[in-house]
Amino acid sequence: MHVSLKCQYTLRALFELAKRRGSGPVTVAEIAEAQAIPPRFLELILQGLKRSRQVESRRGTGGGYVLAVSPDAITVGSVIRSVDGSLSPTDCLVGKGEGQCRLKGRCAFEGLWTRAREAVERVYDATTLQDLIDDEQGAVAARGAPDYCI
Repeated sequence: MHVSLKCQYTLRALFELAKRRGSGPVTVAEIAEAQAIPPRFLELILQGLKRSRQVESRRGTGGGYVLAVSPDAITVGSVIRSVDGSLSPTDCLVGKGEGQCRLKGRCAFEGLWTRAREAVERVYDATTLQDLIDDEQGAVAARGAPDYCI
């Protein structure tokens, strides 16, 4: 399973809005700078997130975007599925190309592909934006901790 660049940018945009939740609207320029996303592409992504009601926009001076839902309510898996589709490593597990596989029903790899998809789903579906924020804060705190090794 491949996570597209558009999906990575979508996750980064949501992550940045989640980090800044409660501190007012965030501009496209601020999100783009903080998460290394091309601004024009980011605008398209934010429009899609607005349509799906994951973000809200505020107009005028001091306007921008805010996360419309709690960071612990958005999983990485749900974002990937909404942007890229299935988390399956092969098309045969999601019903695509069924007529094309001559080994359907007797494929030695079907169990492997299923276990791989289930493992990826467990990780992505168990990881929320809040988990990522907590991970980042932990990493920052660890970098700032004094090292007393001799």
